Amino acid sequence: MADSLEGMEALASGRVVAVNVVHALRPDLRGDLDETAIDKRPTAARVAVRAPADGEVGLAGDQVVDVRHHGGRDQALYAYAVEDRDWWAAELGRDLAPGSFGQNLDTEGVDVTGAVIGERWQIGTDGVVLEVSSPRIPCKTFQGFIDEPHWIKRFTVHGAPGAYLRVVSEGTIGAGDTVTVLDRPDHGVTIGDVFRVRDTGADRLRQMLDQQHDLAVALDDAVRRDLTARAR
Repeated sequence: MADSLEGMEALASGRVVAVNVVHALRPDLRGDLDETAIDKRPTAARVAVRAPADGEVGLAGDQVVDVRHHGGRDQALYAYAVEDRDWWAAELGRDLAPGSFGQNLDTEGVDVTGAVIGERWQIGTDGVVLEVSSPRIPCKTFQGFIDEPHWIKRFTVHGAPGAYLRVVSEGTIGAGDTVTVLDRPDHGVTIGDVFRVRDTGADRLRQMLDQQHDLAVALDDAVRRDLTARAR
């Protein structure tokens, strides 16, 4: 990563507005499972961050039910920007509390859609470092939880999917912690780019994956497989 910030000023910074963990399991109204852990709500206490095994999540006290598609190393935490949540609140004409989209971290002042795949964030001062791995792809469970018509299409068209994060360094985090971008890969491919490029055609996908080795390495394995299949 050429933009390493050791001994230099950080590239950018913001803060964590809320840390959210599962409130209760609830019926999966549109998905393929009986229950979902998408209902995340803020916790006032500091929360331990750990590098999860398969089927686990990165925050103590959180949970994942759909272990085939969520959790594990590449989707340890999910971050969504307050600025994007506020945009949706105005668009939908309803209040959206922290965790409303199933996110673990509500951030402010962090360009989540513009975050580069493989970019690393330091959270607070207790040693936590997280790495941006992939955009969130909306699913039927999300549709049922939000309960808005044509939600998957609307969320996709708006193009602010939030970012999944992997745990590089463990510690604890809490509301009010700073978010500092420590380094940013040279390839420059962002969360928004990957989210959009899924529908831009095989040639563009193939070129992106062939020419950007560090991007392919940093991407969530499931997303990389999806892009590779689309590029055939």
